[in-house]
Parts: sequence; structure tokens; C-alpha cells
Amino acid sequence: MTSPDSPVLVVGECVADIVRADGAPDVVHPGGSPANVAYGLARLGRPAVLLTELGPDANGRLIRAHLESAGVTVRAAESARTPSAVVRLDGQGRPQYTFDIGWTLPPVDLGAPPAALHLGSIGAVTEPGATSVLALVERWRGRVPVSYDPNVRPALMGERAGAVRRVERCVALSGLVKASDEDLDWLYPGERPEAVAERWLALGPSVVAVTLGERGAFALTSEGERLRVPAVPARVADTVGAGDSFMAALLHARAAGTDLAGCLAEAVTAAALTVSRPGANPPSAAELEAALQAGVPVNSPTA
Repeated sequence: MTSPDSPVLVVGECVADIVRADGAPDVVHPGGSPANVAYGLARLGRPAVLLTELGPDANGRLIRAHLESAGVTVRAAESARTPSAVVRLDGQGRPQYTFDIGWTLPPVDLGAPPAALHLGSIGAVTEPGATSVLALVERWRGRVPVSYDPNVRPALMGERAGAVRRVERCVALSGLVKASDEDLDWLYPGERPEAVAERWLALGPSVVAVTLGERGAFALTSEGERLRVPAVPARVADTVGAGDSFMAALLHARAAGTDLAGCLAEAVTAAALTVSRPGANPPSAAELEAALQAGVPVNSPTA
């Protein structure tokens, strides 16, 4: 049994996102999909522990301070250097990544089970660290809720068929899965997102949610529920971290006992708040509540 105060355990990489745009100086933002999810959960008031790797360098110190400022408990194995990614933004604020990253998380024993376990992105499928991640899932699966976001990074996924096998293994181990239409398009070129989501449900999850960018999101459940929500309009600064904010808000709302429609509404609103400002900067609980209450386009959120 887990305590009501038990944190969500998020397992995966931290990445220093070096945002590069023509005519502007480089700006370093703390990033990494699992790190962003842990930060987003803490910003919403949900206790979170991040199991990760960090180097003893300036980027590692920056990321740790960033996470701890929101209340995330950081449990980090030491790596030679903190992973980084050069992020180039296109004219619509969409990021393209060039990575310098490894993932060698050693086996860990964290003692008591968490309230929930979230895995995703590079850390869930990149060896040798992925073996440690999946060992944690196998240990606690059936005792705590497990969630997964593939957050596909094609440059690091290797050959597609092997990547699909690794991703589908994680899907089969999880109760809640979230992916983007871009993730699915890379994994299964030419297939409809709805068809992939149906197939993933058959692997074992109880809920599969898919984000569709400006077209909103949908979710399917193993009980036959089918829901779709529109995107919340926003003036886009960039889309860095939008999917991670969606994931964090979805997990937070599910833990609070919100119905699936309400979970999706909170998640798309959190994503809209995030894209309206630079970097992976998810909303606080107060910001999200204010936006939900206002029910208006997200243009100038409170910092």
C-alpha cells in the first residue's frame, strides 16, 4: 500500500536544452521530457521524485536548481556530463533537436513504492539505462499506476522496427499511455492516430491519449469510451515542453479523481499555457485553475 502523501516517481533523462534561433543569442533551458513532467507535477502541487542522471557541471547544477525550485526531489546518479540538446526553432516555434546524450542509469532500489510511476522518452528505450527503468516497472507494476509517454526522438531511436518493439513493450507495461500524432507518424508512417491508439489499447493499457497539436487531443479507454477535446487557443512563443505539460496535468487530474473528460480539458489548457511562453515552463496550480475558470483563449498568462 502507498501513503496518501507518497510522491509520483518519474524516471528518465534530464537535458540542457540550448535554444538557438537566428539573430539571437543561445539560451539554455532545463529540459528532458521526464524532467519536465516531474517539474510540471510539482508546479501543480503533486509531490514528485525524479530518478535521473546529472553531470557535475554548470548545466547539471542549473537543472537541479530548477527542479528543486518547484519542489521536485531529485535523485540523480552522476554521469560524466549533463546531456544536452541544441534546439532550433522554426517559424512556427516548433523545435528540432540535435542531441549529445547518453543514458546509463545503474540499478536502483528506492524502498517503498511510490503513488505512481511514470516513464518516458529516451530513458525508457535507450540502453543500458532502460534495463534499470523497466526493472522498476516490473517490480511495482500491479501495485502502483504506471504511465508512459514515448516522446519519440528519431535521431536517438535507431532503426524503426526495433524502436517500435521497444515502445510497444513499454505500452504493454503501462496503464495510461500518452503520445503525440508526430510520435505515431514516425513509429507507424501513414497510419491514422486513432487506429494506432486502438491497437495500443489491445496491448494492455486502460487509457491511450493522443495529442494533435492545434487540433486538440483525444483519448480511448479499454471500456469503450471515446473522447475528443479541442485545443485551447494560444499565442505561441514556442512548443517546447507542451506535451510534457499535457502529461503532467493529465497525471495530476487522474490522481485527483477527475473524470477523463475533465482530465483532457486540464491537460490541453496546461499545454496552451506552456506554448504561450518560451521554454518548458508549465503552469502553476493557480494559473491552471484561473485559465480553466476563465474559459478564454490563452494569450497572456501570469508569469
